[in-house]
Amino acid sequence: MSGPLFHKIDCVMLKVADLDAALGFYSESLGHPLLWRSPDAAGLGMPGTDTELVLHTDLGPEVDLLVDDVDAAAERFVEAGGAIIKKPFDIPIGRCAVVRDPFGNAMVMLDQSKGSFVTDATGRVLRVE
Repeated sequence: MSGPLFHKIDCVMLKVADLDAALGFYSESLGHPLLWRSPDAAGLGMPGTDTELVLHTDLGPEVDLLVDDVDAAAERFVEAGGAIIKKPFDIPIGRCAVVRDPFGNAMVMLDQSKGSFVTDATGRVLRVE
């Protein structure tokens, strides 16, 4: 066994019907700074952590846990007694998988094997580096 599988909470994702309205609430009214924005999602900062509050029009609610390598992490998770709900798949910044622990808790694991979002001055995602 190597070290801990999960490194940190990458994000807390909330599903919203209207991204602009949600940004008005969470960013403008509640003061969370916009870090990045794509057509269907936006990442907001929280003080004291690099965990993001992500607003998404299609996904959520969920907590995403960062791992080094999703494929290896999913294999280790299953070997330890967990199950795969959704096999590893590509996302813009890396890979992702949905798993369930032996106690019925579903969770999302992701890696940043492709990099991080690069944005313009307004937070619009330009590319991944």
